[in-house]
Amino acid sequence: MAAPVSLQVEFGGGAELLFDGVKKHQVTLPCQPEPWDIRNLLKWIKQNLLKERPELFLQGESVRPGILVLINEADWELMGELDYKLQDQDNVLFISTLHGG
Repeated sequence: MAAPVSLQVEFGGGAELLFDGVKKHQVTLPCQPEPWDIRNLLKWIKQNLLKERPELFLQGESVRPGILVLINEADWELMGELDYKLQDQDNVLFISTLHGG
């Protein structure tokens, strides 16, 4: 059984507007049979934090193209993307590069 995981989840570049304008969230993910990964974090975010227009944040089981994801200030592509196993006190930052013009 995986222990609870405490994280800081941040949204920027306009993505915070989908989360009631709140940029920083201190979250504790509950115990579950398997370790928490980014894939499961995205499901949890959709159920617990996302307030509107999920299609602007998620596409399938991943983030929509145009959303940068940084894990502890490193590009998630270097960390294993959806399969990255979350560690206690990780900082996960989602930045939207999609802007109107």
